[in-house]
Amino acid sequence: VQLQASGGGLVQAGGSLRLSCAASGRTFSSYDMGWFRQAPGKEREFVAAISWSGGITYYRDSVKGRFTISRDNAKNTLYLQMNSLKPEDTAVYYCAAGSVYGSSAVRSSYEYNYWGQGTLVTVSS
Repeated sequence: VQLQASGGGLVQAGGSLRLSCAASGRTFSSYDMGWFRQAPGKEREFVAAISWSGGITYYRDSVKGRFTISRDNAKNTLYLQMNSLKPEDTAVYYCAAGSVYGSSAVRSSYEYNYWGQGTLVTVSS
């Protein structure tokens, strides 16, 4: 599966953005999906994940209540709705696909086999 992330941009603190990740191929609905981010000079970190059916979601603590991950399997698209953005959310955001099980595994980038190219989110204070 090939992934292409989009929707990043410059936004003021408190604003919102919605990221999209378009997947090619007919197997999107069989993959668990995740969003990761990498800020300058920092390691890539887990943001959110969703099961293949969309029935189970996971979030890192710092985005709970502000970010919502969702997917539309009919459109082969993954989303990340980001509200109440903070300057510390500034990073390149990546979408990823894999067969990942469990709340610990979904947080590890090593569990994902396919990655999008990333989209830059900049939150100004």
